[in-house]
Amino acid sequence: MGYVREPAVSGTFYPDNPNVLKKDIEEYLKKAHFDPVEGDIVGLVSPHAGYMYSGQVAAYGYKAVMGVQYDTVIVIAPSHRSRFEGAAIVDRGGYRTPLGVVPIDDELAGEIVGLNDVVRPNVDVHRGEHSLEVQLPFLQVALRGFKMVPLIMGTQDPGTCEALVACLHAVIKNKAKRLLVVGSTDLSHYYLYSQALHLDMVIKRHLEAYDAAGLSRDLEKGECEACGAGPMIAAMLLSGKLGATTSRVLKYANSGDVSGDKSGVVGYISCVFTRVRGAND
Repeated sequence: MGYVREPAVSGTFYPDNPNVLKKDIEEYLKKAHFDPVEGDIVGLVSPHAGYMYSGQVAAYGYKAVMGVQYDTVIVIAPSHRSRFEGAAIVDRGGYRTPLGVVPIDDELAGEIVGLNDVVRPNVDVHRGEHSLEVQLPFLQVALRGFKMVPLIMGTQDPGTCEALVACLHAVIKNKAKRLLVVGSTDLSHYYLYSQALHLDMVIKRHLEAYDAAGLSRDLEKGECEACGAGPMIAAMLLSGKLGATTSRVLKYANSGDVSGDKSGVVGYISCVFTRVRGAND
């Protein structure tokens, strides 16, 4: 298999014991209740904090795709630790979690790297970053066997989002693969509970309207905040390229809802993007 990226935050953001981890995720999934999602889910937005705080919100999106057969999952996440242009990829090998190794779709990843320079191989960027890693145990529990393309965005401006989506779509548009796109983001950080709600509801409304352009404008104007704004916008746009025409927010909450401390909270949201069932098959 070659290079395997070892877990960086198991034992802190989520349990490092595989039995405990699987049981915790199954409990989160069991507690996620919503009416069935109509259509085929091709993308979702999911939070990336410690499971104690955001795991229950994340469970909503992953429960919606539970048991669906995807060939490859494209996970787009923000960089918290490194500053760089474009997006960094691990283009071969795998990502290990306590639940096993998720293999990288090296064929797809290699074509992405070879297309242009918006995506570059960079293992170092991936080593300590949690925002992508925390999505994987949920995917391992929710899905059958799958491969992945792991992408971490440095710059998250609209131009980078559009260039990344154009690159990815150019590679995947003629592939006979069933794909899922995951955009990893948390929302506002460390505001009073009431202020966080005000900011986060702006994002919620744009997600519900499937309005990537409006969301991008309001993020630029400071009307709302998200640490993974780029991955969220990219997931919306790429899902649209895959045929998604509708979206549905399944759950919103913030850390104050869990801890009871509402003096400085972090917002979390779970949203799916769907296409008409059977379209593009």
